Amino acid sequence: MASIVLRHVDKVYGGGVKAVNDLNLEIKDGEFMVLVGPSGCGKSTALRMIAGLEDITSGEILIGDRVVNHLPPKDRDIAMVFQNYALYPHMTVEENLAFGLKLRKMPKAEIQKRVQEAAKMLGLEQYLKRKPAALSGGQRQRVAMGRAIVREPQAFLMDEPLSNLDAKLRVSMRASLNTLHERLGVTTVYVTHDQVEAMTLGDRVCVLRDGVLQQVDTPQNLFDNPVNLFVAGFMGSPSMNFTRAELVRGDGGAYVAFAGYRLPVPDSTFAEKPGLDRYLGRKIILGIRPSDFEDVSAAHDHAGWARMPVRAEVTEELGSEINVLFFIDAPPLEHRDTAAAQETSDDEDGALPLAGDKSLWTARVNSRSHVRPGQQVELVVDTHNMHFFDIDTGLAIGHELNIGR
Repeated sequence: MASIVLRHVDKVYGGGVKAVNDLNLEIKDGEFMVLVGPSGCGKSTALRMIAGLEDITSGEILIGDRVVNHLPPKDRDIAMVFQNYALYPHMTVEENLAFGLKLRKMPKAEIQKRVQEAAKMLGLEQYLKRKPAALSGGQRQRVAMGRAIVREPQAFLMDEPLSNLDAKLRVSMRASLNTLHERLGVTTVYVTHDQVEAMTLGDRVCVLRDGVLQQVDTPQNLFDNPVNLFVAGFMGSPSMNFTRAELVRGDGGAYVAFAGYRLPVPDSTFAEKPGLDRYLGRKIILGIRPSDFEDVSAAHDHAGWARMPVRAEVTEELGSEINVLFFIDAPPLEHRDTAAAQETSDDEDGALPLAGDKSLWTARVNSRSHVRPGQQVELVVDTHNMHFFDIDTGLAIGHELNIGR
């Protein structure tokens, strides 16, 4: 096992196109690091540079204590898993697993031992004599992972390995990957465009945009404390709701005013977000996550939460919860950062015809709510979790990485 360090890494293609721009990233020994971002953000390029499949234009890559800039892939002691499996169709599962070890002239007994251990770990024992054509997509992907595991490399590099699988299988394979990582403890760098996958797999997640690192943190911290509008809009499904609002200090304390609503800002928020008080009397961008709403009729304890009466346009019943889509009387936020975050969003909200110049928001409420389309519903909002962003820079106000910027 080994740490992986990228120092001021650039990748410039012909015509001066920067796929990766001054990337600094330290992946700890045994860590599961996920690189996530929209298509074309540079995440796969970064992975391929670690693997040695792409040359770096400038900077330094270390695997363990070695600078590997000029080492070929075979000498970097890493194993890659791709989304297309890349299995040899004429070989059995057993032969596919053993092939790389035979090339290394490993003793037959050791090959057999490693193949059997990997097959047992991945539940492939009964398929060892089958060829890939006789396997399902999930089984083929497990063989591809097994081929990486038998190598016992210093690091695994995985490029969208689950993207060819159907939704249910992806969920079970994510669980398998988590279990594997717990058991093997091998440093893993995993690329995906799916932020749900990133949140459920990563010890830490690195969010990239246009080749530039935006934020590296634990999944929960990225969700709770995004550094800017882009990260806030990209992480989380359904996406965060945004609007322009005014931060006001009134007789009863501070509040945000937007679309006819006034939501109180707790005093503790000003302590937690240094510099927020400088925006009093000014316009800001307000962000509220769908999960910070509740239907007042279905909420157990909503003391101190602010009320927001709305009209439900669409309800999506998900079994354990309900997504309530509603309009607020404010124009949709137009900002380069939120637009970029939505380019690869899985949300279908944009398909709903907009009613004039109004914004479509989503609230995720308890399934005990009986709200139906067309009904008035009284939502409550946990105002302790509201997010505030600078209109010009898109930076989160009071975030520790932004203080002094």
